[in-house]
Amino acid sequence: MSQLFFGYFAGMIVITSILVVALKNPVYSALSLLVMFFHVAGLFITLHAEFLAAVQIIVYAGAILVLYLFVVMILNVTQDDRYHSQWRIAGVVCIPLFIESLLLLSGGAGAVNTGSRSLQSGPDGAIATDNTLAIGKTLYSTYLFPFEVASLVLLVAMIGAIVLAKKDIGQRET
Repeated sequence: MSQLFFGYFAGMIVITSILVVALKNPVYSALSLLVMFFHVAGLFITLHAEFLAAVQIIVYAGAILVLYLFVVMILNVTQDDRYHSQWRIAGVVCIPLFIESLLLLSGGAGAVNTGSRSLQSGPDGAIATDNTLAIGKTLYSTYLFPFEVASLVLLVAMIGAIVLAKKDIGQRET
């Protein structure tokens, strides 16, 4: 049953991601992106990654998509009536992806060897009882330094955005 749900979510992710780039109206494209984000969250749930599903909905469907729609509405972007043929680019991108997919499905060269480890086991073969607990323990033990560096980068970006957005106090609007 989980394979059926996995196939459904994977198929819908592919279809809606194609619609994101194929639709000419940017608002319809954003709605397709929203549907894709929810299907990605459903895919995470079928993979027993509930925390990633929640983060997917909160961060991407909640924040990033709202920001995208805000920019579309501010810029007053209308429907794109121009046609740009991109079959050559699509062929250059799709042919290697198709060949790699065939190699992965056949188990030939380039196939990923997962070994005998279970997907539910964490580092050192320990079974994680809770997905969020395992992520938290790993983040604050193994990856503490990169986590702190990422938080400092986000802090600097936030301060930079505030500095760029604020007007000079000495200047008056005309």
